[in-house]
Amino acid sequence: LYLEAVEGRRAILGDRHPATLGSISTMAGMLAKMYEYEEARTLYLEAVEGRRAILGDRHPATLGSISTMAGMLAKMYEYEEARTLYLEAVE
Repeated sequence: LYLEAVEGRRAILGDRHPATLGSISTMAGMLAKMYEYEEARTLYLEAVEGRRAILGDRHPATLGSISTMAGMLAKMYEYEEARTLYLEAVE
């Protein structure tokens, strides 16, 4: 159902609409919970980049996506990248 929501929002609203980016981030979170980290990483990155472009670097949704992606990277033992993102989210 998450995939359906993402595809539907992409088709109707476009790839960079805030609602589409929210669905992408939600799907990434579901994939991360299923230990599908590489696929989740791709989607989190798309959500972060899209939110940066549309909402700006300091928007709460952008910062939330950055922080969530950092948490997943830490679970992947990619501590340096996770640390960089965490620091960006709190500065």
